[in-house]
Amino acid sequence: MKSKKHLPLALYSAVLLSIAGCKPSSAVAQTASVAVSSAAEEQMYRPNFHFTPKKGWMNDPNGMFFANGYYHLFYQHYPDGNTWGPMHWGHAISKDLIKWEEQPIALYPDKDKYIFSGSAVVDTENTSGLGTGKTAPIVAIYTLHDMTKEKAGKMDVEQQDIAFSNDNGFTWQKFEEGNPVVKNPGIRDFRDPKVSWDKTHKQWIMALAAQDRIQFYKSSNLKNWEFASEFGKNIGAHGGVWECPDFFEIKVEGTKETKWVLIVNLNPGGPNGGSGVQYFVGDFDGKTFTMDAGFAERVQNEKAVWADYGKDNYAGVTWNNIPSSDGRRLFIGWMSNWEYAQQVPTTTWRSSTTIPRELQLVKKGNHYNLESKPVRELNNYVAKTLKVQSLNGKGTLKVIESGKADLTKAVISLDLKNLKQDDYTFTLSNANGESLSFGLNNKENYLFIDRSKAGRIDFSDKFASNVSKSFLEGSQKSAAFKIILDKTSIEIFYNNGEKVMTEIFFLNKPFSALTISSKQKIELKNGIIQVLDINKKQ
Repeated sequence: MKSKKHLPLALYSAVLLSIAGCKPSSAVAQTASVAVSSAAEEQMYRPNFHFTPKKGWMNDPNGMFFANGYYHLFYQHYPDGNTWGPMHWGHAISKDLIKWEEQPIALYPDKDKYIFSGSAVVDTENTSGLGTGKTAPIVAIYTLHDMTKEKAGKMDVEQQDIAFSNDNGFTWQKFEEGNPVVKNPGIRDFRDPKVSWDKTHKQWIMALAAQDRIQFYKSSNLKNWEFASEFGKNIGAHGGVWECPDFFEIKVEGTKETKWVLIVNLNPGGPNGGSGVQYFVGDFDGKTFTMDAGFAERVQNEKAVWADYGKDNYAGVTWNNIPSSDGRRLFIGWMSNWEYAQQVPTTTWRSSTTIPRELQLVKKGNHYNLESKPVRELNNYVAKTLKVQSLNGKGTLKVIESGKADLTKAVISLDLKNLKQDDYTFTLSNANGESLSFGLNNKENYLFIDRSKAGRIDFSDKFASNVSKSFLEGSQKSAAFKIILDKTSIEIFYNNGEKVMTEIFFLNKPFSALTISSKQKIELKNGIIQVLDINKKQ
């Protein structure tokens, strides 16, 4: 994802009118509203269990794979500043997707040639010929962005290059003899290659963002690529450029059927403004992706189908090389939005990732839905479990009394039963009078998050300008919420991940209480609070 990566700030104003979806117009205002000390910033804003770099700027996750017992996470990174700059590939590893160890930078930019997003694959059969020993080579495929060409106003500023590693991804060498492996055909936005092994058709397949559509390429050796097809013209959301695609085959839950899922990140044009992650479901014959007829009807009716309806999940992609003994499709996103990402009130570092999630494809009637759940490894860090007393009544009821649980590192599960056509509003609050509201409007049939009173919003006029909504099909008879709280973020998984909403916030004091309110009778059952401890020994 580079819709912001494009331009140095000095060039931004001149280019904004000519390139849709480039840097956010808010990028020029950076840290003027920041007033907390570094120590206070760490205590107040550094997440407990979501990955953040120790210092510097981070955006897209990319290049993720599993090898030799470690999940590898790479990401767009500018280590020398807290706003977007010359892009590197930062690197972190984990044995369980929760506790991350930051590593030395994996790929550095050359002079005026930035390392944009891409992917990495474990070349187990050494099809590339880049392996030198018993360890399978890891091949990274990334976009090289030429700032010299950009400044000259040229179109072919982006090409696809490769680098490789023969020590399971800890050190890298750029492939000098054959880059670019995919030349630019004259498209200004031509980037973010997601490569994976297509076991059904016995080939490497690349999904590549090309302006406002996806191009597919195929290869037998990761070095020589053949154009296969194109997808996306007049399909789905097109409010900005398409970025950071992902493409994979996945089993439909509870069946022997498989489908292909194409994830396409978009900026701007997300479901509640700015950045967003849309997806498509269909079939792939080794060359062409064809949208499923039922899903095509859904896209036509809804205009776009989103993997997350909050404002703060972007550039989401999945891990390659997850062992078949595991079998999960694992996803992670950048927990921010280009509308204000460079202005949020942290200075030592900026940005974090979402919690890693397991994706599942579920068919209901004629429609497929990509559902997501927080990875099960999160349960290993539960230090304390508290039951929430069942509630019956009207008005405003206390779900969690002030100070009864640490809401800076908690997973809360709540079930509402026998719902009427009314609003059911949960409110997180603190002693300062700051609050965040979320819940279900069962009259107009939507989930919502309102962070307009959740601490600091002064750094951007777009941060809390609207209530985020995710519309549902009709009124609900019951509703299950799983809520993950980590200092500066809320991730809501509704009805077992059928809908997801992710948003960030910046409080002056942690939340300490949770209430629910409705004019109708409230029946809340099976409430559980799990308080996490990231330092808990495994």
